[in-house]
Amino acid sequence: MNLMKTLLAATALAVVMSGSAYAKQLVYCSEASPAHFDPGPTTGGNDFDASSRTIYNRLVEFEHGGTAVMPALAESWEVSDDGLTYTFHLRAGVKFHTTPYFTPTRDLTADDVIYSFERQWKQDNPWYQYLEGLSWDYFQGMDMPKFLASMEKVDDLTVKLTLTEPNAPMIANLGMDFASIVSKEYADQLAASGNLADFANKPIGTGPFVFVDYQTDAVIRYQAFADYWAGKVAIDDLIFAITTDPAVRGQKLKAGECDIMSYPAPADIAGLQADSNLTVMEQEGLNIGYLAYNTTIAPMDNASVRKALTMAINKDAIIDAVYQGAGQNAKNLIPPTMWSYNDAIPADTYDPEAARKMLADAGVTNLTLDLWAMPVSRPYNPNAQRVAELVQADWAAVGVTANIVTYEWTEYRQRGKAPDRPGAFQIGWTGDNGDPDNFFATLFSCSAIGVSNYASWCNKDFEDAIQAAKTTSDQAERTALYTKAQEVFKAEEPAMTLAHSKVFMPMSKKVIGYTMDPLGIHRFDNVDVAE
Repeated sequence: MNLMKTLLAATALAVVMSGSAYAKQLVYCSEASPAHFDPGPTTGGNDFDASSRTIYNRLVEFEHGGTAVMPALAESWEVSDDGLTYTFHLRAGVKFHTTPYFTPTRDLTADDVIYSFERQWKQDNPWYQYLEGLSWDYFQGMDMPKFLASMEKVDDLTVKLTLTEPNAPMIANLGMDFASIVSKEYADQLAASGNLADFANKPIGTGPFVFVDYQTDAVIRYQAFADYWAGKVAIDDLIFAITTDPAVRGQKLKAGECDIMSYPAPADIAGLQADSNLTVMEQEGLNIGYLAYNTTIAPMDNASVRKALTMAINKDAIIDAVYQGAGQNAKNLIPPTMWSYNDAIPADTYDPEAARKMLADAGVTNLTLDLWAMPVSRPYNPNAQRVAELVQADWAAVGVTANIVTYEWTEYRQRGKAPDRPGAFQIGWTGDNGDPDNFFATLFSCSAIGVSNYASWCNKDFEDAIQAAKTTSDQAERTALYTKAQEVFKAEEPAMTLAHSKVFMPMSKKVIGYTMDPLGIHRFDNVDVAE
C-alpha cells in the first residue's frame, strides 16, 4: 500500500512537471500536507505556506526578510490619537482569481474585508462553523473578540476598525496569516449552492498564485496570477512536492527533483553545504521548541512537580544529539534576538537527584504520564521522536514512566488542544510578527486555553502583565511588563523551554531572489529561476 502511494505521488509529480515544458517552474519540497486551504482556522506553517502565502493577501504584510509592516491590500491607513480607531484605505482595482469553479464579477471591496473578519468573530455568522469541528484558533487565542468593537464599511474602498481599548500589536497582528482577506462573492456563491466545504478545498484569493489542484499527500500545483495587483511574478508554475521525511527531501534536492526544500535534518546539512550545485542559507530562528505540561491534571497541577520534571531532563544532551550544533538552550519562551528578552532569568539546572527529592516531597511516586511527540520535523524541533526518547530515559532515572504518543500532524495538534489532554506535549512556535505578545499571549494567555495554550495554564500575574503590555505603545513600559511575565513563567514552569534553533534553507543555485524570513514564512512571489 505504501509502495503504491509512493508510485502514485511520483507519477503525479512527473505529470505536473511535464505539463509546463516552456514555462518557468519552481518545485518546493514541503514537509507536510496542509489541513486545507483556508488560513483562518489553521495554525501550521505548512498550512500557511500552502494557502495564505501563495493564494491570499492581507491588509498589511511583512517585508521580505523582515518584520516591518508594509501596505498590501490596504495602500494606507490612519490610527486615531486615542489608539481606538483604524481607518484602512483599500487599493483600487484588486482582482480575485478566476478559476474553472469561480469567475468574479467585481474587484476587492470593503465587503470582502468585513466578511473575512466577521466569519471568525460573529458566532451567528453562517460561516462561523462551516467545517465540522472548526475553530478560529488565532482569532480566539489572540483575544481578537475582546479587542474588536466594530468593523464598518465607510465606502467601497474604506474600512473603519474600532477597538474596545488600545492594542499596540494590532497592525502587526493584521499582517498575520489568519487575517487573510477572502472573497465574499465566492462565499455567497457557495452558500447558495450548499457547497460550503469547497471554500477550504477550492480556494479563491487575490494573491500571487492561483490554486490549480491538490493530489492529497503528494502534490499541490499553482499558476502565477496574471492580474496580480503587484504585477505577475517571475515563475509561471509553482509546485509543492509533499515529502515528509527530511532525508528524502534532501535526496530529492540533490537529485534535482526539487529546487528548494524545507527543514533539512541536522545530520544532512554538511552534505548539502558541500554540494556545489546547492546554496544553503541560514539564520537564527525567531522560535521556541517546548514541552507543555497539562497544568490542570494532577500531579502536574503542582508547580513543584513541573519544576522537578524539567530538572530531570538533560537539555544540553538533547540539544547536542538532536539539533547537532543548530540549537541553543532556551531559558525563556521568547528567543534572545527579540526585544524584552529577560537575560537575568537563570538557566534550567539538570539535577536528577534533586528532581527525585522534589517529586518525593510532593508525594509523587511511580508517576506514569503520556509524552507527546510530533510526527514532523519543524524548525524549532527537527526530531521530536528522538527528543521524546531522550526525555523518556531521563524521566525513568527519577522514577517517572513516560508513554510516547503521536498522531498524524493535523490530528496531533487537534488532540493536543483538549484541556483534559493528559501528559506533556511537544510543540513549538515561530513568531508571526516580531512582537513579544505573539509568543506570550498566543501561547499562554487564559483565552488561548483549548486553542494554542497546550498547558491549559491560566495565571493571574502573568495574564495581568501581558494584557497591560498591549495597552501602551511605549516599548520601555512593555519591556518591563514582559520582564515580569518571564519571571512568573519561569517560577510556575507551565512548560519546559527546550531550544531556539537556527534555520537552514537549502536550494538549487538556479533559484534567484529567495529571501529567508525570521517569521518562518516561505514565500515565492519574489523568486525567479535561472534558465
